[in-house]
Parts: sequence; structure tokens; C-alpha cells
Amino acid sequence: MESRIKERYSDDVLKEAIRRYGIGEDRIRLLDGFESFMYEFERDSGEYILRIGHSIRRSESLIQGEIDWINYLSDGGATVARAVPSESGRLVEHIDDGAGGHFLTTAFVKARGKPPRKAGWTPEFYEAYGSLLGRMHVLSKDYVPADAAWTRPHWNDPIMLEVERFLPPADGAVVERYRDLVAHLGGLPQGAGSYGLIHQDAHTGNMFVDEEGTITLFDFDDCAYSWYANDIAIVLFYAVSTVDDAPAFTREFMKHFLTGYRRENRLDSVWWSEVPHFLKLREIDLYAVIHRSFDVENLDDPWVAQFMDGRKEGIADGVPYIDFEFTSLAESA
Repeated sequence: MESRIKERYSDDVLKEAIRRYGIGEDRIRLLDGFESFMYEFERDSGEYILRIGHSIRRSESLIQGEIDWINYLSDGGATVARAVPSESGRLVEHIDDGAGGHFLTTAFVKARGKPPRKAGWTPEFYEAYGSLLGRMHVLSKDYVPADAAWTRPHWNDPIMLEVERFLPPADGAVVERYRDLVAHLGGLPQGAGSYGLIHQDAHTGNMFVDEEGTITLFDFDDCAYSWYANDIAIVLFYAVSTVDDAPAFTREFMKHFLTGYRRENRLDSVWWSEVPHFLKLREIDLYAVIHRSFDVENLDDPWVAQFMDGRKEGIADGVPYIDFEFTSLAESA
């Protein structure tokens, strides 16, 4: 989280949010504070999540657009964590920060179940994962925001392309690779069957799985207009991040994932050749975010340290994130 947001946050902001959502002070607890302040709370025998973000990062209209899409997906049968109103009936509340800006609060139904890694990674889970993403992509094709002012950004909107702002001058080779990549992606077609509003961060840290195997997806903060193949690439990017043999895992994972996905949606085979580019975009983006949020010279997070080991050189040298022939995935289409 940016320091200028942390500096404006206070107990008074939290107390005001608690009041507006009718939460008992002993019924709320802090969960996280990476991009926004996240809390879990109980109200009327239900369990919910409270997110307190800031207008520096996302405007109220962008958050309204996020919520509009989430509830549209839910209405269409996608298992996502619905947004719920405050005591006054608002889906977004804004609280003055005392410095010319405001905190924006939203609440969501808490997803049922537990993290997938605890529930177990199985072929059945991979298939359900693909089915959920496919369902979302089908629904996205017909989605129109309830208010045009709520339209979410496209993948190349300035708020989505902040890599260069976070990288040090010594990373000139990474920046050059990034610019070439953005130029390449900018030339891709954006047809209705391949491009629309996507989650853009649908990794397993943003979902729970219940005892029946139902996946509920949450954290749509990064949703943007992009290619459906990019959404799939991001799923795969994080799925392989902790495995020893990424190509072998990719082959097994995608076999089951695409079985589920293709029950709901189908992509033209030309998009599989673009997956390495989408993977590289996420790789560079995450590399930059880590520079923003961590002291890269003294990393104490094991996963982050592992990811960053040799990453600068790999990006500069054009090393693929996964050494895999992605066009082979079209053979069973």
C-alpha cells in the first residue's frame, strides 16, 4: 500500500465505517492491508468483508463499476462474492480523510469454505476453476454498465500501466522489454468474442472452495477490459508459481481447466500463441509491484524472495515465464 494512503488512515476512519455498516465493535477484525484495509465482520447472523480503500487509488465511479459488474455476474449464475449495502442502502460509502481526499468503503458477502490449497488441488478443482472463469467470460460479452460513468478501465489505461513509475533507473532493460510488450499487445484485435471485462487477478488467493467443491471468487479490484486469454494466462501464472516442473504442471492443469472452461465458453485457437505475452506482462507487472511494496534488498517473504531471484536478468534476456508450447492447447478444442 502506498505510504500516503497509510498516513491518512486512522481509528476514526474505521469507527465511522463501523457506524455506517451497523457493525458491533467486537464483531470486526483486521484481515489484510496490502492494497486496501480489509476486515471481516458479522452482522445479522451473516459473515461479511469490509474493504476500506482510498480515492488516490480508485475513484468512486470505478468502484461503482466494479460492484455493478460483480452483482451482474452473481445474477447470471457466477459464484462471486456479492456486494451488499450499508445501513443507509449505499453500495459505496465515502469518508473524508481530512486531507482533501476520502476513503471509499464497500462490503461483500464472505465467501464460503476455505482456501483451495487447504481444500486440495485436484482435477475436479481445476475443472470447476475453468468452468467459473468460462461462465464469467460468457456473461461479460453482454455486459453493459448500469451507468456509463462506471465503465472500468482498459488494460492499457494509465492507472493499469504503472510499471515504469515503480522501477529504479537501473532497470532500463526491463523497461525496454515492457515497452515492446505493450506495443505488441496494443496491436492485437479486440473483438467481442475475445475481449471484454475480466477479473484480471483470479488466482487462488482470491477464492474459497466449500465442501461441495463450489468456488467463490472475490477481490475484483483490478477488473478491467482485456482479452479473455489474458485472464486465463494470469490464472496459470500464479498456479505454476510454486511448482518445480512448470511445463508438466501446465500440461496437467490446463487439460482439466479447459475441460471446464469449454463447457461455458470457447476461444479461437489464435489466442493460445499470445499466452506467453500475457504471462510476460503479469511477470513484469508483479516485478514492479514488488519494487513498490517491498525493500528488494532485504526481502523477508520467502515467496517474494524466490520470485525475485534472477528475475531482472530473466526478463531482460527474454526468458519465457513458462517453457511450454501453448498452441498445443488448441488441438483439443
